[in-house]
Amino acid sequence: MILMQLNQLTKRFGAELILSNIKLEVQMNDRIAIVGRNGAGKSTLLKMMAGEMSYDSGEIFKPKETTVGYLAQNTGLKSDETIWNEMEQVFSHLKGLEKELRSMETDMADPALMEDPEKYQQLLSEYDRKQEYFKTAGGYQYEADIKSVLNGLNFKNFDWNIPITSLSGGQKTRLALGKLLLTKPDVLILDEPTNHLDIDTLAWLEGYLQGYQGAVVIVSHDRYFLDKIVNTVYEVAFQQSKKYHGNYSDYLKKKEEDFEQEMKQFEKQQQEIKRMEDFIQKNIVRATTSKRAQSRRKQLEKMEKVDKPKDDNKSAKFSFQTAKKSGNDVLKLRDLAFQYSEDSPYLFDGLNLDLSRGDSVALVGPNGVGKTTLLKTLVGELQESKGTKMIGTNVQIGYYDQEQTKLNSKKTVLNELWDDYPMKNEKDIRTVLGNFLFSGEDVLKPVSALSGGEKARLSLAKLMMQEANFLILDEPTNHLDLDSKEVLEAALVDYPGTLLFVSHDRYFINKIATQVVEMLPEETRMFLGDYDYYAQKKQEEYELQQIEEAERQAEQSVDKEPQAKNSFQQDKEAKREERKKNRRIAEIEAEIEELEAQLEENDELLCDPEIYQDHEKSMELTESNEKNQRRIETLMEEWESLHE
Repeated sequence: MILMQLNQLTKRFGAELILSNIKLEVQMNDRIAIVGRNGAGKSTLLKMMAGEMSYDSGEIFKPKETTVGYLAQNTGLKSDETIWNEMEQVFSHLKGLEKELRSMETDMADPALMEDPEKYQQLLSEYDRKQEYFKTAGGYQYEADIKSVLNGLNFKNFDWNIPITSLSGGQKTRLALGKLLLTKPDVLILDEPTNHLDIDTLAWLEGYLQGYQGAVVIVSHDRYFLDKIVNTVYEVAFQQSKKYHGNYSDYLKKKEEDFEQEMKQFEKQQQEIKRMEDFIQKNIVRATTSKRAQSRRKQLEKMEKVDKPKDDNKSAKFSFQTAKKSGNDVLKLRDLAFQYSEDSPYLFDGLNLDLSRGDSVALVGPNGVGKTTLLKTLVGELQESKGTKMIGTNVQIGYYDQEQTKLNSKKTVLNELWDDYPMKNEKDIRTVLGNFLFSGEDVLKPVSALSGGEKARLSLAKLMMQEANFLILDEPTNHLDLDSKEVLEAALVDYPGTLLFVSHDRYFINKIATQVVEMLPEETRMFLGDYDYYAQKKQEEYELQQIEEAERQAEQSVDKEPQAKNSFQQDKEAKREERKKNRRIAEIEAEIEELEAQLEENDELLCDPEIYQDHEKSMELTESNEKNQRRIETLMEEWESLHE
């Protein structure tokens, strides 16, 4: 079933063409990624699909009953409500319907209404219809859904009765995502939904979206996330869209194959054109071959030319080198701890870490555990509260700050780099900036006017110029488009020095890390492998923990058995009580079954015109039903109590 279709969509901002002849189709259960360079128009396309922005020409087809939910980048939830009340608003229609059902139940017990069988029957039918809708719409489980989403988005340790206004920007963004997920639209449109999510929350969101009942359309720079979720990729390049089947890795492979094939076809035709042109030039003036040359000229004029395939792979080009070699021991941390003040608790404590020359270590852990703070203590921006920090011989540290606070917003791009290396020629500085995609007049832009991606590239250019042998990187892939991430990966893979980095980009960690350090408030743990290895070991530990917990509970239940001389008698008594309880449960179930059969029989009789026109008989059956229903409720309470 087609939920949305875009045909020949075009969008301009003033005279600038942003998108042209866009074709896209969304079907039920599709998982679609929209990819392309920064500025290609991905977010603009999502806004048009969501109805948040107009388009200049073309059409968007969407059935009237299709619902669409849209989450823009970094959209924080703006509300004065508490966390729980705001989430519960999604189900206000169900809460209203629940009140209606309770009111109808009160009316059904009114003896005066029973005197009018027709109205009573109408009420029963209306009640059945609304109760069935209430059930299928999730009326009995929406509170469980809210709890599941809040726990999944890392709000499990929060007081859900606190006002949303007291939360941070990242927390409000996660709540906006959670509220949208609870609405369960037919088409879920997400623009960079992985921002502000730690690795555990990302894994939860992947599982949620994999099982989502509708269609999902995503723009994301998280390649690991895309590989897990999507089955279709639309690339937006040169104002147009192209469809690929498969996940992100499949798209990269197919795109490269298509480009090579198109280039071969183009080159083959160019060779053919050159051969025909040479033949025409040599033979057009000869009387004996002039006609053949003219015939070739006509063929050449009629030939359908193959365009040279466009390549948008204008990528930054750089590599990280070291000015000198460090000693074998690069970093040793022993029982390191940090607190912001003497009165505040330790952010982390008892942290131990050893790094040797050539190590490439990813630092992972939940948000708020102090990963960025640790990096700042290593570079001297913050002072550790206790413990020892030893930097090795000849170690030169280069630090990449995810906030780019080292950039001077008042300088131009050129001066930001040149002022650090005044002895270098301007031409050399411009060459370096050109390798990071700053060319021509771009180098004269003020730093304050740069986008997040441009500031990231400028910070990387400064880092490269340092030629440090120990790079400490805090979220280096933030703000980079997919292509720039791949270039950075290639540069770091060939880096001869030592790496310590914090990243939520699991694809990046898999490419770069040889070790993963999990940072927790009380300890650090080393895993000798990439992210997939770390995730596998964590899963194995979780499964082992579950087995041990089950065994522990079994042992506790055994330990609780009486050990005194009368243990046999007590055990015998317990078994007798168990048999008595089971007999009572069986009796209750049998009685409930009889009562429900009686209810069903009475309901059928009430539908008989002869019966419901007989007021006394109708009243008698109704009272019998109410009595049976009350008895069933009493029995159910006893049944639940016995099971507990």
